[in-house]
Amino acid sequence: MTKFISIIAAAVLFLSACTTQTQKTVQEDRLTDFVDPFIGTGFHGHTCPGAAYPFGQIQLSPDNGTQGWDWCSGYHYSDSIVAGFSHLHLSGTGIGDLADISFLPVTSEVTFQKNEKNADFVTRYAGKYSHSQETAKPGYYAVTLKNNGVKAEFTVTERAGLHRYSFPEGGENNLIINLGFAINWDKPYQTSLKVVDDKLVTGVRLSNGWAKDQHVYFAVRFSSPITKSVIENVGGEAGAVGVFSFGEKQVLAKVGISSVSVENAIANLDGSLAGWDFEATAKAASDAWEKELAKIKIQSNDKDQKTIFYTSLYHTMVAPALFSDSNGEFKGINGDTQKASGYNRYTVFSLWDTYRALHPLFTLTQQARVNDMVKTMLDHYKQTGVLPVWELEGNETWCMVANHSISVIAEAILKGIGDFDYQLAFEAMKATSMADRDGMGYHDKLGYIPADKIQQSVAKAEEVCVDDWAVAAVAQKLGKTEDAAYFAKRALNYKNYFDKETGFMRGKLSNGQWTTPFDPAFSKHEGSDYTEGNAWQYLWLAPQDVNGLIELLGGKDAFADKLDQLFVVAEGVKGAEASPDISGLIGSYAHGNEPGHHTTFLFNYAGRAWRTQELNRQIQETMYTTKPDGLCGNEDCGQMSAWYVFSAMGFYPVNPSELKYQFGSPIVQEAKLEVASGKFFTMKAPLASKENKYIQEVKLNGQVLDRTFITHQEVMDGGTLEFTMGAQPNKELFK
Repeated sequence: MTKFISIIAAAVLFLSACTTQTQKTVQEDRLTDFVDPFIGTGFHGHTCPGAAYPFGQIQLSPDNGTQGWDWCSGYHYSDSIVAGFSHLHLSGTGIGDLADISFLPVTSEVTFQKNEKNADFVTRYAGKYSHSQETAKPGYYAVTLKNNGVKAEFTVTERAGLHRYSFPEGGENNLIINLGFAINWDKPYQTSLKVVDDKLVTGVRLSNGWAKDQHVYFAVRFSSPITKSVIENVGGEAGAVGVFSFGEKQVLAKVGISSVSVENAIANLDGSLAGWDFEATAKAASDAWEKELAKIKIQSNDKDQKTIFYTSLYHTMVAPALFSDSNGEFKGINGDTQKASGYNRYTVFSLWDTYRALHPLFTLTQQARVNDMVKTMLDHYKQTGVLPVWELEGNETWCMVANHSISVIAEAILKGIGDFDYQLAFEAMKATSMADRDGMGYHDKLGYIPADKIQQSVAKAEEVCVDDWAVAAVAQKLGKTEDAAYFAKRALNYKNYFDKETGFMRGKLSNGQWTTPFDPAFSKHEGSDYTEGNAWQYLWLAPQDVNGLIELLGGKDAFADKLDQLFVVAEGVKGAEASPDISGLIGSYAHGNEPGHHTTFLFNYAGRAWRTQELNRQIQETMYTTKPDGLCGNEDCGQMSAWYVFSAMGFYPVNPSELKYQFGSPIVQEAKLEVASGKFFTMKAPLASKENKYIQEVKLNGQVLDRTFITHQEVMDGGTLEFTMGAQPNKELFK
């Protein structure tokens, strides 16, 4: 008996040890291990692979020095040249800018040639690399240069960057700081470098580009004394280049930046990065990412699926980026110094893209930052009289169409997020909606924007109607009944573009006639009635009034039949000058561009929810991969990835301000979403698989749902949403 008890005891100890080991394994399965920053750096993704901090002030990343559309972030996976490592980068945009304050380690003597262009100087000293010697993880990037053997490593804090250069034996230990380096639209107009002492260098770079007047002040502290320095102007007076030599083979550099002053840059640096422990700094950056990624914990049987999901979630938190300094100061729209009191100021608002899914995602996972972002937008209104359209580094670029900060602010108000002034917010929304900009005066007075007066008139009006609905919803909430009625009516102006004869939204001239000739598949990047699209794609852009659109098209069956045609059009896009942004095609549906991101979910409104599920799964599996070309179009500051994050969990915000999420097809088996500290909403779809893409039944907290959506409040209340999935469509579900 004693022997038997001993055997049992030993077995218990063995099982306990196994359990402990299993728990340890689970604990070590970091979510950051599933993030691959190289995804999206190929094809037209336009992402950058460098070291970034969640919503941080600095994005330290390599630049190839190649000019062109696919180098909007400074880097493209097809390249093998390093022009330098700079401190500010855009993530997935269709216009190139930033890449400010460029560093490059070299082992040879650096010489200057009279009248040499800065780009030619860069070419002479540029490094070469292969992807086999390149590493990227959240908060860390490293590469070993093939031509000189220098290993360059980078990590970041919230407000500073940390470089580590390991020079090989036998050569010089030189570091070039090139303020004249620029990509695409950017052009410096004033630069300077100053050696303060043998370990501190400061400077300024002022430039014109997409950001019309960008100010970057910076400070660099080195771990080793500078033994020699030379500062020259290369390629003109605004091309300050410094060459700094060191006596040691490993040199670290800490960099802080500011849009206001060198003093603020020093304060940002010293306050954010006190020591020289590179590993500890990189670990802290990784831990910051782990904390943010852990707000959504998924279970999946497919490792690639987890990589796609967590890389997507990572991409949703690179921008917007912190803009105010540690003391709250930042460059105002007019170039003066402003101060954010009681909130953090952000920049890089790609609102035409991100209002659709990225900002709705933030309302679930980043409520405090939503509050700060809205306060940022309201301060922009105080400075300019209108809300931001596409704000970049303290500048209004006026890029893209409509005024979608309205939608973002409305969503925050309607969801009860933040302590900002709701009355001021409504004032700003109304004033911006009534401003006569980009054809909006016609929209208000005529009910349509004449195509012979304003280009892209159909797209612009449709997008404004989405914002009008948001203004009306907020007015209703705040008891402003006249305003609510006015903007609710104006939100229906999209109907004035519907041509019953062709069944499409068409441009209308000042005399009331349709524009001709007309082909619904035709696209022209500049000079058409649509923005980066065609009539097939813009027929569906009325998320604020889907039922009204259904009526226009003849009822649910006619609507669903027409919607089905979108995905089977033989030639989805025509035209020699069609927009390159139209990518990721299924028929004429273009997942690579944002205006169509809600479109597959519209079958839910017409009694064919199974078709939404089918197409969602097709997009999930074909438009997102683990490869560098794993995005089918521009990432656009997180919107492309936010679509995947929502869709993988099985729901999506068709009309962002409506407080509803339409069901799609969950691709992961479980997603646990932290909606408040210690409070979770859980989605379960245990049977979800490649074959099981169709919803058979949905339950919320054990109760069967007979609707195609879940509300925002139901998500924020916590609880469990359960999908029963199957291989065959349930065509009677949600009829």
